[in-house]
Amino acid sequence: MRRAHTVEQVRAAEADLMARLPEGTLMQRAATGLAVAISNFLGRTYGARVVLLIGSGDNGGDALYAGVRLARRGAQVTAVLLSSKAHEAGLDGLLAAGGRIGSTADIPDADVVVDGIVGIGGRPGLRPDALAAVELAGEYGVPIVAVDTPSGVDVDTGETPEPHVRAALTVTFGTHKICHFIDPAASACGPVHLVDIGLDLPPAAVAVLQPADIRARYPVPTGESDKYSRGVLGLIAGSTQYPGAAVIATAGALAGPLGMVRYVGPDAVAVEVRSAHPEVVAGDGRVQAWAIGSGLGDDFDVARVRDLLDAEEPVVLDADGLKALDDSGDHTGVLVTPHAGELARMLGVERSKVEAQRLEHARLAAERFDVTILLKGATTVIAAPDGQVRVNTNATPWLATAGAGDVLAGLCGALLAGGLTPLDAASVGAHLHAAAATLASASGPITALSVAAALPEATRRILAD
Repeated sequence: MRRAHTVEQVRAAEADLMARLPEGTLMQRAATGLAVAISNFLGRTYGARVVLLIGSGDNGGDALYAGVRLARRGAQVTAVLLSSKAHEAGLDGLLAAGGRIGSTADIPDADVVVDGIVGIGGRPGLRPDALAAVELAGEYGVPIVAVDTPSGVDVDTGETPEPHVRAALTVTFGTHKICHFIDPAASACGPVHLVDIGLDLPPAAVAVLQPADIRARYPVPTGESDKYSRGVLGLIAGSTQYPGAAVIATAGALAGPLGMVRYVGPDAVAVEVRSAHPEVVAGDGRVQAWAIGSGLGDDFDVARVRDLLDAEEPVVLDADGLKALDDSGDHTGVLVTPHAGELARMLGVERSKVEAQRLEHARLAAERFDVTILLKGATTVIAAPDGQVRVNTNATPWLATAGAGDVLAGLCGALLAGGLTPLDAASVGAHLHAAAATLASASGPITALSVAAALPEATRRILAD
């Protein structure tokens, strides 16, 4: 599992470690990892033209000491000082190793620019001189390697309210930071390379499941299993207006770990569902979980859905079904799967606010409605009412296609029926959904049904590793 910690947690862990190490050891560890990552990024060191953008914080010191190592290996290293308080020992070391102090005029000819402008304690936005240097690199197509985090983003929220660095690579130290996982800042990080510097860290604020975590949680049947013990999902989806949503959500559910799907809906839609999926049973009956909402339209039994939200069986609530949710605060076992526009309507705010502050609004909705929120997007944010947050980061942009959310709702419902908690069902479901989309896409267009069709193979590959 990858974990992201807050600035406060990182600073406390760094202070504790520095108290037990010789002075400067931690910065030297970070600088060594940074220099190696830059060399690997460039594919060479000797003769490479490296420009360091140096601010007043420790990130500037990390960049300078990395520059020392690169200069000793034959790189042409130039420091552009954006503060009168640059790390003195680091600057002296760079000059002694053959580096020099230059200006932004050196940026157009550089092979790489290193962002050591501000550290993790910096506020969003860049000062005019720093912004001008960053924009110059962009104008000439010079890639930027960010030290720890891209300067100008909000490290603890992933928000980007002001101009900021857009990195081709981010090299971070000790642990990931929240901005590495949550958009819009995550999109500004590029690939993130983690350098272990020996921090002893508390429980993380945000986590990202990896394949081993999926294997540990996935409900794999045993020799004693039958279709009922594997889980039965009740599916209330589709309408005469949107019959395809029921077919697609059923495909997602059947690609999960459950033993049976019961479809509950209009007879005409049930005929289409059973035509596409003859193993489905139509009509009410005993279930272990519900998936409700995909394609219901405006004319559905809101009272019944509200009764199911308050019943014992866990529920995935999606799309039109969200209209039945209230803020009574007693929805234990409910997983809600909105996109940004739907979450904005739930909270009575503008969609642009949700998109700009994804973590804040997912947490707010989880607390207000007492549900687990799966906020769909390029990075999926999952917030539980107890404060736990997980993020899914492996999606392909091709997944932004009609019906993909219906597949996800069905799959998450299957995982709930298989016995997972709403938090685990959401995070396992989002990871598998994205893995299936990547497999089906092969870097090209996909449909929702092709994602559902790829789910069994994507799951097999993860379980077999």
